[in-house]
Amino acid sequence: MTQEAVHTSHVLSTGWRFQSVIYDPRFRGIFFQVLTVAIIVGFVWWIAHNTAQNLARAGTASGFGFLNGRAGFDIGQSLIEYSSDATYRRALVVGFLNTILVAVTGIITATIIGFIVGIGRLSHNWLIAKLCTVYVEVFRNIPPLLVIFFWYQGVLAVLPGARDSLHLPLNMFLNNRGLAFPKPIFGEGMWVVGVAFLVGIVATAIVARWAHKRQAATGKQFHTIWASIGLIIGLPLLAFLLAGMPLSFDLPVAGKFNLTGGSVVGPEFMSLFLALSFYTAAFIAEIVRAGIRGVPKGQSEAAGALGLHPSSITRLVVIPQALRIIIPPLTSQYLNLTKNSSLAIAIGFADLVAVGGTILNQTGQAIEIVFIWAVVYLTLSILTSLFMNWFNAKMALVER
Repeated sequence: MTQEAVHTSHVLSTGWRFQSVIYDPRFRGIFFQVLTVAIIVGFVWWIAHNTAQNLARAGTASGFGFLNGRAGFDIGQSLIEYSSDATYRRALVVGFLNTILVAVTGIITATIIGFIVGIGRLSHNWLIAKLCTVYVEVFRNIPPLLVIFFWYQGVLAVLPGARDSLHLPLNMFLNNRGLAFPKPIFGEGMWVVGVAFLVGIVATAIVARWAHKRQAATGKQFHTIWASIGLIIGLPLLAFLLAGMPLSFDLPVAGKFNLTGGSVVGPEFMSLFLALSFYTAAFIAEIVRAGIRGVPKGQSEAAGALGLHPSSITRLVVIPQALRIIIPPLTSQYLNLTKNSSLAIAIGFADLVAVGGTILNQTGQAIEIVFIWAVVYLTLSILTSLFMNWFNAKMALVER
């Protein structure tokens, strides 16, 4: 074979190997992944470089050192001690706790209302079914911000002033400045009651697991309701009595022009809480209705043939099976409610976004504040999703 032929054969062989590598799915997969990562890294570096240059031109120092500065502004509602002399860091903590308060109370209330309305839509009572339908259709088709303004301006703002407060049971007063209620004052030894409550919860879980295993082994039921009441309520109550009842109340007193004493929940929190609860409950109601519809009708018919009461069929047969359909979309509604709490800025409630916005205006640290917002909401969303995924796995059918 001549030298030219050998060279031509080598070139053809090399080209064939190159083409085989190019068209190899594994090589192409790795290549495009590396290329994508390189593009993302380059884009992030470009944004960071431009941001650093813009901050340097504006004379704005980057970093989180500003959090140690004096806040200089008051916050209307705070779950922890706070004053204008506190730091920006503590102000953000106050806003974060207010966000958690709105999210937790709103989720609990929206879930209860949603389940009631969702089941009510399937009621054989015409009036109840139509009222629940109207509720769902109204709230689902109104923006949440409008619902917040409705409660804030249309309901709470028209309540009487502090001088003419509505006197509610348990020494509570309601006026356009909020809801005043007795403030609990915990004395020494109150921690024993808290420990007893936690012990009661753990003991209730142990009893429930034992009752489940007993029923699976022998077929005999053990109704845990009374045991649960005794452990969760009776045990802390006994600890409270043995500790000398270390609890007193600072009662609100109606004066000539204002209320003194007690604690007050402002109209901002009340309107935000009520709006998000009623708004999200409309979506949860549809999820509950769809979940119940997803349970085969034969399940209810079989339970009825065994002589179960309709309410028992719904509680013991339909709802447990419907939960497997309800839980996944329910997670999205919990996340939406948590993120919608940022609308509090529209009515002046001091949540994380409102407090952060005030700090941003005072310090100009826009990047850091936005980064804190993103990290906090991302963390809350991930934790909520993890918990709901765990709960969904607990409710899933176990294959044998």
